[in-house]
Amino acid sequence: MNLFDFDGTLVDSNGVWVEVDDTFLARRGLTATREYSETVGHSIFPIAARFTKDYYHLSESPDEIMAEWTSLGREAYSHQVPLKPGTKEYLDKCRQAGERMVLLTACVPEFCQAAMDRLGLTDYFQPVIYVQELGVEKRDPRAFTLALERLGEKAEACTLYEDSPGVCRTAKEAGLTVVGVYDPFYAHYEDEMRGFCHRYIKSFTELL
Repeated sequence: MNLFDFDGTLVDSNGVWVEVDDTFLARRGLTATREYSETVGHSIFPIAARFTKDYYHLSESPDEIMAEWTSLGREAYSHQVPLKPGTKEYLDKCRQAGERMVLLTACVPEFCQAAMDRLGLTDYFQPVIYVQELGVEKRDPRAFTLALERLGEKAEACTLYEDSPGVCRTAKEAGLTVVGVYDPFYAHYEDEMRGFCHRYIKSFTELL
């Protein structure tokens, strides 16, 4: 079984969240640190919002922060976020081979569905698992335990395609085969990921 991440793996969207974070913080006269960006980069919304509030000592509630992020991000997913090179072709290859494909993502469900509908990805994945439903972050080993229990699959029978170094490492420790996918957001981790991922690709065109 193939597990696919969404943001930064199938679609070129991590830059959207850099822009969202920069705009959100600039409105308050703040800037993003590397620690902040890497912490919220693949976190789920409620945890990221609480971290943002505490990290920058903001007066807004986590719900207010999430509402502003949602407003800033909706347009990009509905109209702009593109597929990464080779994505559709590789998904077609997997489907033709009869391989089961599942989406495991921390993306905002509304945004993910809008982008998948626009890009023609909806029918590839059975099912889509939003990490928010599991109540943990993808960097938490329990995310994979809970997801695999739901899917009725064993870790050793699954391959994860993922751009986040932290998630890749967690998945490998959980017993999955891990294919690291290059994304500019994590470019400075490329050597590290090549060291611990079972395979590392610049794009899905390498797998066609």
